[in-house]
Amino acid sequence: MTPQFLLEVPGKDRIEETAHARGGEAPWETAAGGARITREAGAAQTLVAVVGLGYAGLPSAIALRRAGLRVVGIDGSSARLGDIRSGRTELRGDPREGLPDEDFVLSSEIDAVHAADAVLICVPNTVDRHGHPNTEALRRACAAVVQHARAGQTLVLTSTTFVGSTRELLVEPLAERGLHAGEDVFVAYSPERVDPGVDDHEQQPARRVVGAVTERCFARAAELLRPICGGLHRVSSPAAAEMVKLYESGFRAVNIALAFEMADACRTQALDPIEVTDAAATKPFGFMAHYPSAGVGGHGVGLDSHYLLHALRERGRPAALTEQALRTVAARPGRVAMRAHELLLRSGRQLRDLRVIVVGAAYKPGIADSTRAPAVEIISRLLAEGVHVDFHDPLVPVLRVDGEEIEGVDPDPRRDASGFGPEDYELAIVVGIQPGYDYGWLRRCPQVLDCTYRERTGHRHFLL
Repeated sequence: MTPQFLLEVPGKDRIEETAHARGGEAPWETAAGGARITREAGAAQTLVAVVGLGYAGLPSAIALRRAGLRVVGIDGSSARLGDIRSGRTELRGDPREGLPDEDFVLSSEIDAVHAADAVLICVPNTVDRHGHPNTEALRRACAAVVQHARAGQTLVLTSTTFVGSTRELLVEPLAERGLHAGEDVFVAYSPERVDPGVDDHEQQPARRVVGAVTERCFARAAELLRPICGGLHRVSSPAAAEMVKLYESGFRAVNIALAFEMADACRTQALDPIEVTDAAATKPFGFMAHYPSAGVGGHGVGLDSHYLLHALRERGRPAALTEQALRTVAARPGRVAMRAHELLLRSGRQLRDLRVIVVGAAYKPGIADSTRAPAVEIISRLLAEGVHVDFHDPLVPVLRVDGEEIEGVDPDPRRDASGFGPEDYELAIVVGIQPGYDYGWLRRCPQVLDCTYRERTGHRHFLL
């Protein structure tokens, strides 16, 4: 009979497998997130372990549960697990809504993957301040999954990473354990396609690219992924799928850099870059609209392409266009700070006597995630010049800048009359507007630097 996994919540911090594992091994138990997993013979309801509950892993876990699968979400950060349990995440609404605890269990212990039928690896990628990829977290996660893998499992890597990662981090180490891809275990790579905060780009409608080691590996990966996506597109290998993700991110970086350049050109010609972009977007072929902003944050565009560029440099094959695009994107928040500096100097007062408010602390509208948000660098640069800086974002109550936590303010005296009002700020820098909130108070600001190119407000209005 096919093993079944029943999830119970006994009120103690253990996960236990109470029946014998495949091949008659002894039962195992491990500390975990307050739930018990028991394996029994019977119905074949699939249990999926999602490793990494970040911006891609958590939506994946939720989608899998809503598709009728049982889920163990695994993350090494107890703080992250606590935020998910309480609904304090970057997702809009309560991410646990409609997901009973007995079917969606959280754990901090990686060995919980041993009980799963399938494992989805969603560990976020990072780069250091020099743009060098940092693969330590992904390597640790993959090594732990390999250590606790068992025959019959499906393992799908989704993290953005360098070409060859699936082979190097999963296929080869599994073979060393005697678990051969396509025979004993089933391995594939399928890059995540999550666009946080954009309803039309949520996980379900998007097609997924899948590169599998063998035909059987593809069949198993497709069975896991089909319920949570809008279709599958198969490529010849995991390496091809890994390259697809890097190509997608490079495409966005180059076009965002071009949007920045065109916005500067439009300002030089006294033209509205949004009007020009919207008009160009009416062309039904050969154009995809990208809009100027204060910069790019989050987990994708500014990071992913470094996994390609680093490998190419090691082979003596630089990619000049992508490298220049990433430099342009990375420099954008600094450009905002320089433009703000110019406008502040017009007051004729010392910078230390001036107060600025940065509007928008999330890295994009519609979410509460401030990971690598442009506002952080802008605030840091202005603080270094001695300017008093506040920030306002209805979805981000606290922002960490230079190792210190800054609490957000509400400059609208209709909601909070205890702090500084719009007239008290020499300059408001509009980095992002959260949809559904009232920003009418901006009209009363003496000067507004509009990095969205859409908020024509304030006594004096300036573009980046």
